[in-house]
Amino acid sequence: MGKPKLTRPWLVGLTGGIGSGKTTVCELFSRLGVPVIDTDAIARDLVARDKPVLHAIVEAFGPDVVDAEGHLRRDHLRSLVFKDPTLRLRLESILHPPIYDELDNELRLLKAPYCVACIPLLLETGATKRVDRILVVDAPEALQIERVKTRDGTDQEDIQLIMNAQVPREARLAVADDVIVNDADLGKLQEQVKTLHHSYLDFLEHEFASPPQVMDN
Repeated sequence: MGKPKLTRPWLVGLTGGIGSGKTTVCELFSRLGVPVIDTDAIARDLVARDKPVLHAIVEAFGPDVVDAEGHLRRDHLRSLVFKDPTLRLRLESILHPPIYDELDNELRLLKAPYCVACIPLLLETGATKRVDRILVVDAPEALQIERVKTRDGTDQEDIQLIMNAQVPREARLAVADDVIVNDADLGKLQEQVKTLHHSYLDFLEHEFASPPQVMDN
């Protein structure tokens, strides 16, 4: 019996808590020639002015969630949903189906052995079966908080609300197939990404017949 063929790129779902370094890790994979799909970028496009998803959000949350020019007031909406789990679930029910539809559309267009999809709420949305492998970017919680404070100027109370809305660090690590620990310098991070990259390519070469456009960086 021969090896199975890939009908689409093998999908690595990258996730992690706020401030763990997901964006940096995605950039490092991209530098190695790996296609990266950012679901946050998909979401930003979906809620652009006059888009149907934005209209659905306004209908669900009221006109105050947009400014005078019709753009989404992200900070205002975030403050609403992270203080009320019911509202957060309502927003997720609007956003997540079209996000995953677009993820599937983009994945079908790619010609590569594997793709990294950055999905911050991979576990929270119950979407683990959509990916072939789960990669968790991990960092100590104190370091996560410090990074977000420095990056966004967000106060600790708001950061904690966001962290409380995400699955606990231990739960992410429990389901991870691979873990990148981001608690040191960029060099260490680069080494981990490159090691994983080559392990993924080796796995695909051995498990599947003729992966398309094999990358080797």
